[in-house]
Amino acid sequence: MTRDEFDAYCGSKPGTSHVIQWGGASVWKVGGKIFAICSNWTRADDVDSDVEPVPSGFQPISFKCSDLAYELLPEQDGITPAPYLARAKWVQLTRPDVMDDADIRLHLDAAYDIIAAKLTKKLRAELGISL
Repeated sequence: MTRDEFDAYCGSKPGTSHVIQWGGASVWKVGGKIFAICSNWTRADDVDSDVEPVPSGFQPISFKCSDLAYELLPEQDGITPAPYLARAKWVQLTRPDVMDDADIRLHLDAAYDIIAAKLTKKLRAELGISL
């Protein structure tokens, strides 16, 4: 999934907002809370990291996930705990071939739903979100 495809998909979700921050990262929020990021930074950027560098031109996708997904996904090659967000159970796709676009969309849907469910009923109604 390219960054443009990522942005188009995240932007199609009800009540989302988009901001470019943190050195050019594409940050998607629902109700002011982040659910997905496409950036140019990775765990491989950490000085003490043993993670493989990201392929040239690829922008890693990070997203919030369920407890179970957070346990299982990092066991796959090319998926790591997301830098700066791992403690909140986020993962990062570090290679373009680790997951097909349909699966990425499913995980983005789940991330959106996790964050949207934490919003108040009133805010969800204002944003047109039904869970």
